[in-house]
Amino acid sequence: MSDALVQNYKRLPVAFARGEGAWLWDTDGKRYLDALSGIAVCGLGHAHPAVAKALCDQSGILIHTSNLYEIPLQTTLAERLTALSGMRRAFFCNSGAEGNEAAIKLARLHGHHKGIAEPTIVVMEGSFHGRTMATLTATGNARIQQGFAPLVPGFIRVPYGDLAAVAALKDQANIVAVLVEPVTGEGGIQVPQKEYLQGLRALCDEADWLLMLDEVQAGIGRTGTLFAFQHTGIVPDVLSLAKGLGNGVPIGASLVAGKATDLFTAGTHGTTFGGNPLVCAAALAVLDTLEQEQLPAHAAAMGRRILAGFCERIGAHPAVRDIRGQGLMIGVELDRACAELVPMALAAGLLINVTAERVIRLLPPLIIDAQQADEIVAIVSDLVTQFAAEAA
Repeated sequence: MSDALVQNYKRLPVAFARGEGAWLWDTDGKRYLDALSGIAVCGLGHAHPAVAKALCDQSGILIHTSNLYEIPLQTTLAERLTALSGMRRAFFCNSGAEGNEAAIKLARLHGHHKGIAEPTIVVMEGSFHGRTMATLTATGNARIQQGFAPLVPGFIRVPYGDLAAVAALKDQANIVAVLVEPVTGEGGIQVPQKEYLQGLRALCDEADWLLMLDEVQAGIGRTGTLFAFQHTGIVPDVLSLAKGLGNGVPIGASLVAGKATDLFTAGTHGTTFGGNPLVCAAALAVLDTLEQEQLPAHAAAMGRRILAGFCERIGAHPAVRDIRGQGLMIGVELDRACAELVPMALAAGLLINVTAERVIRLLPPLIIDAQQADEIVAIVSDLVTQFAAEAA
């Protein structure tokens, strides 16, 4: 890694020159099957013609003005997202962390409107919400918080998936919101029962808290519905989006509804680049393609195929603790730390990731076909078998 770069990433020894669909080619011409899609960003795959055309067309007309002025494409995107989600309004930013920062500010405004001087948000152990100071604090991973004290006050943490632990806080007067991922990403692809989100919705309604869902990784078709919460029949008060929304173009969003609809007013929050014409054109092309090609349903089918393949190939392997997922958000948990599998997969021509130390995380593009899904299963299964044998 170059000394000219801040040493914040431990990069793998490969650089990619081009991509097409689910494939990437490195600078030496070697081909890789991308089962990570830039960490759930490139849901339509690489160099998708609809996104490329939208970017080329828009960049030749107008890239940026400012949120000081009307931006018609931003309005169109907001109307599209709110209609598809059942949410009421949209704020656009540049990343998932910024989307979650907006959520945290909304929760505090909600508390202050109720006369709560020190509002507190319920967050989950093992969660990941970003690396800004507030989202870092909300994140339930002490390792990434290390060295950054003092953290931001106003959060209380409970185990993920434990509805009773949240219910036990119901009488604490300073709590104003719950922030939770419908499916954890960095936390190891934990998929809770749908009754969990339904129960959180009921608790938030009863206690006058905001229910805030972080779908930065799970949203935009990845779990088999356009938004992950749509598996459960509830609607949140705040919904954070990013990653797959722009297919590689940096755009994030916070959608609001219910009690959160009117919390932001002129001057309470803002952004310089968020929702400019270029990124909105890309996001609209993404939504068009998702709908026209019915990619959420396709992701659900390919996800089922991959899960079934893993269960058949390595489900009974003694090193495999669990195989789980929803749509194309899939985790294979081993009985040991397995970061070494990432370079092993790279050498085999497959891009994967390991999270929560022992969970192989797979986030392939939503456009993968059955043959590519089977290839992911075959390569990962062979690598797990080899890795476990070498470690024995």
